[in-house]
Amino acid sequence: MKDIYISDLRTNQDLTSYFIVKNVAVKVGSNRKAYLDLLLADKTGEISAKKWDIADEELPGLEKIKEGSVIKVRALVTEWNGMKQLRVTRIRQTSAEDGIVMADYIKAAPEDAGEMYDYIHGRAEAFEDADLRNICLRVLDDNREKLMYYPAAQKNHHAEMAGLLYHVKRMLMMAERACEVYTNLNRELVMAGVILHDMEKINEIQSNEMGISSGYSFEGKMLGHLVQGVKMIDRLATEFGVPEEKAIMLEHMMLSHHYEPEFGSPKKPLFPEAEMLHYLDMIDAKMFDMQEAVEKTEPGHFSDRVWTLDNRTIYRVSE
Repeated sequence: MKDIYISDLRTNQDLTSYFIVKNVAVKVGSNRKAYLDLLLADKTGEISAKKWDIADEELPGLEKIKEGSVIKVRALVTEWNGMKQLRVTRIRQTSAEDGIVMADYIKAAPEDAGEMYDYIHGRAEAFEDADLRNICLRVLDDNREKLMYYPAAQKNHHAEMAGLLYHVKRMLMMAERACEVYTNLNRELVMAGVILHDMEKINEIQSNEMGISSGYSFEGKMLGHLVQGVKMIDRLATEFGVPEEKAIMLEHMMLSHHYEPEFGSPKKPLFPEAEMLHYLDMIDAKMFDMQEAVEKTEPGHFSDRVWTLDNRTIYRVSE
């Protein structure tokens, strides 16, 4: 059992504990001295860590630290820009003698990956629209193996094992309810947009089988999953003989679901189903980040600042 979790950390606390490495880089500070920049994690969350002023003789050992490895650190919990951070004083690799149980370090979606996949697949199978059914089932079937572990992001919402499935499943549940209220919407088009909108993150993001991302693929960096999604739809629409109007509407949903140019969308949604897809995506992302913040906060207190929520501090209601 891990001795202390990230969700339990308090400012000015001294600790010696184990963490899994999500990102690691040796950088040079403004004082021209090298420092180690880390993103550490366990099953309860993530925390930034710095080991300042690295001596030359330390570099060979520190450069062996890789993403996905579990390390032991001695550190002080500090605060920077309203967020907790570790100031590391000692760091070492772990071995079999440390008795590491990986389940303590892997953040995973709270639902079984197979069951989430079956839920999504079942909804697609039930589509009456053969074009939408064919495209969605092909994408789900082709990516089943990776969907069992793929995160929905490297660092942001649903950056966890099987996080992409969890994101899509909850959006689908919301989509079905939204279409009961807004009866003008084409229910199957909305649901197809949900299933497909982030699927190309599998080719945008690089991830190991623990759901830990080490960065982005070449194509992911150059194009991003929105453009990759348009390419995917174009290829499958041609293969299945999907009418041009329907294919373009699906491509538009891929391209516009981030809404703003600064977030990658060159077009804002131009029909109701595309607009609904954007808000379903936003709701699930924001609710995920809110829940994460609340779970790390004592009742009756405010959380650390959450930069994905416009640097707000989130209040947890007293129990």
